[in-house]
Amino acid sequence: MSRETNRVGAPDQTGHVFVIAAPSGTGKTTICQRILARDSRLRLSISHTTRPPRAGEEDGVHYQFVSVKEFRELREAKRFLEHAEYGGFVYGTSWMAIEEPLEMGQDVVLEIEVQGATQVRERRPSACLIFLLPPSLAVLEARLRGRATDSEDAIQRRMTLVDRELAAAKIFDYAVLNDDLEAAVEQVLEVIEAVRAGQGEAIAPKHGRAGVLARWNESQAP
Repeated sequence: MSRETNRVGAPDQTGHVFVIAAPSGTGKTTICQRILARDSRLRLSISHTTRPPRAGEEDGVHYQFVSVKEFRELREAKRFLEHAEYGGFVYGTSWMAIEEPLEMGQDVVLEIEVQGATQVRERRPSACLIFLLPPSLAVLEARLRGRATDSEDAIQRRMTLVDRELAAAKIFDYAVLNDDLEAAVEQVLEVIEAVRAGQGEAIAPKHGRAGVLARWNESQAP
């Protein structure tokens, strides 16, 4: 029995969980920042990670930075809704990170990796999963190089994961193409508003994952 099933009728029904995932370099962090700035009902879930902080990152603001030992202990205690290894480090969303805001009637945004999204789908089926697509794989690789935060080996590892991540996108509900940042932000907010209003099916022709991915695949053909 899932955690969500155990809590039927509990306050966690008052808010929505929105998962935003994408291949690294697609722009999910920027899009999440923009939608959070635009919508006061959204709250970002702060993930745990064993990755060391990058320049400008703060513990408890960008991530909960923990040691490998601490992460393992939390995982063994089943404190995570989802967790995944990416780029040599482990990331995870704690149950507490979503339960507290949901009980306050807020909607929670999970900015996570595709691996973790599959676990959310299994453990919290009511979550809304939104997949972000880059304009093309060539643009994606250029973005990874342009941000100058990863080594060449890290970039190559991330690019080898893209096909697997695209295949995993079949579990998502909606997809948005990030070829224009402002347009992508508007589209993500459109999905969120529709889901809140119980009108998710109405936007499926425009933002449904199957249709968006089919159109994207057609655009990649030489």
